[in-house]
Amino acid sequence: MTDTKTTTTRRSALKTLAGGAAALPLWARYTHAQTAEPIKIGFQVHSTGIGAAYGRWYGRTTEAAAALINEAGGINGRPVEIIAEDDGTDPRRGAEVVEKFANQHGCDIGFGTLFSHVVMGSAPRAGELKLPYFVVSEGHHVASGALNRWTLQPGITDVKSQVTAMAPFISGTLGKKVTMIYPDYAFGHDHRDNLKPAIEAAGGEVIGMIPIPPTETSFTRYFPQIPRDTEVLYHVMIGPAVLTFVKELGEFFGPSAPAIFGFIDSLEAVDLSSPGLEFLDGTYFWEGMPRYSQGNNEYDAFYREKVGVDDNGASVSDPSDVSTYAHMFGCWETLHIVKAGMEAAGYSGPGDRQALIEAVEAMTDMPQSNEHPQGAKVFNGKTHQVFGHQYISKVEGGRLNVVHTASIEDGMYPDEVDYTTMSF
Repeated sequence: MTDTKTTTTRRSALKTLAGGAAALPLWARYTHAQTAEPIKIGFQVHSTGIGAAYGRWYGRTTEAAAALINEAGGINGRPVEIIAEDDGTDPRRGAEVVEKFANQHGCDIGFGTLFSHVVMGSAPRAGELKLPYFVVSEGHHVASGALNRWTLQPGITDVKSQVTAMAPFISGTLGKKVTMIYPDYAFGHDHRDNLKPAIEAAGGEVIGMIPIPPTETSFTRYFPQIPRDTEVLYHVMIGPAVLTFVKELGEFFGPSAPAIFGFIDSLEAVDLSSPGLEFLDGTYFWEGMPRYSQGNNEYDAFYREKVGVDDNGASVSDPSDVSTYAHMFGCWETLHIVKAGMEAAGYSGPGDRQALIEAVEAMTDMPQSNEHPQGAKVFNGKTHQVFGHQYISKVEGGRLNVVHTASIEDGMYPDEVDYTTMSF
């Protein structure tokens, strides 16, 4: 249920802080707090490894959100300090980073993890340490009940929701016989396990599944496995070789390709005008947040300006530095949710960590705003998972244009867990 106090506290605090505190000099913004000690947010970032492109932009987005929060007076009158640790996109190192946040840095929470296998390796340690762990990952691991009450995903939707919302468009618009190509680890397995029932429910069938190691650097040898009667090729690949993957796909099919529906993960941080990508014109992509400005969203415009991204989704200082725009908004939104939760809980230190979790669990409606520029959302406190709009874009003339927006309800599914019944 919606906690009126939570919603009221959050909105009034945001309005009050945005209206007055930003005009104060830095030294004066935190004088009303019980302590001047910062709120320490441990940022688990993929600075190296296969997630490095995401890590770079997750870092920029996180710093921009923290700066905005601090300009408006911080959290409960205290400044936010981001303490970043590289986990190498590695599960074992991920658990070590979580431990450093709790025992070495004295962080109030852990935040930011993207790759699913790293979340799966890190969340159990966060639970043992009773460290609130806010992931920005998309994996279905949180909502499936595989983790613990200390782990939440309130700022980005999960794969099951995404494919559930996309399947009717795929089967109804592009074709009934679907072959999928996916990375062979937790994130890819979420697609494998959830696409088939979603496509079948929408009147289609998955006739082929081709797993590819996430560290693979060449893909042509996998393509002959695609069944000849495939009507739709569904692809979702992640890692440093995604550009090679998409180019080789075009070389393999030439002009005789089936309809192609990809998750933008296959082209995150990749310039659509790169040589060899011309064949993508006319194909479709899921986007978590549209990379190219659609020109009709004031909140998106505000967010782009703050994170330093132009209307094409690239860095304003370097047009060749393309952002991971479809995912990184989750860092921005999650930090604002942490702020709202801490304010609702009257958070003053680690002793209030349980109250923070309970405050976030009480949230439901999240209207589109500067804090939630991707779109309105509904948070399910029982499953610790947020639900939101999904976007389908078509490649036209070297850019992505949104052609379908799935409703929040399109991506909802029955609860698989109730974390609120679990002990702390």
